[in-house]
Amino acid sequence: MFKKKKDVNSLVNELVALLNQHNLSEIEYERNGQRIKISNAKGGAIIAGGVMPSSPVAATPAGNANTTSAPDYSNAFKSPMVGVVYMKPEPSAKEFVVEGQSVKKGDTLCLIEAMKTFNPVKSPKDGIIKKILVKDSETVEYEQPLFVIE
Repeated sequence: MFKKKKDVNSLVNELVALLNQHNLSEIEYERNGQRIKISNAKGGAIIAGGVMPSSPVAATPAGNANTTSAPDYSNAFKSPMVGVVYMKPEPSAKEFVVEGQSVKKGDTLCLIEAMKTFNPVKSPKDGIIKKILVKDSETVEYEQPLFVIE
């Protein structure tokens, strides 16, 4: 069973490497009733299917739901890929952006390392960095919120 998110992220990265190394269009891994399926979509984008139980899971009644609502980051700028995020161009440098900073469309917000390649992540619009939702050297998932830009 997958015990930690880090274990899952590491496994996903290994599966992505195998997918690309062997020029596969899809790869699936199952262990202890949990399954991960990754496919190579058109245009080369990697999509992680996530960890899914292979047996049905009982839903919890709505009355038992936690009344504390999580922050809504539905409009946040999201990660375009799975990888490790770096907030600085090199360890001794200053961060690309900080909260409260003004950014222009096309400014580099961070780097995401995937398959030993550092991919610059650019701002999709002009605005102000209201919230940074990830930490340096953290593994990020596809579509994980990274920044709130207003």
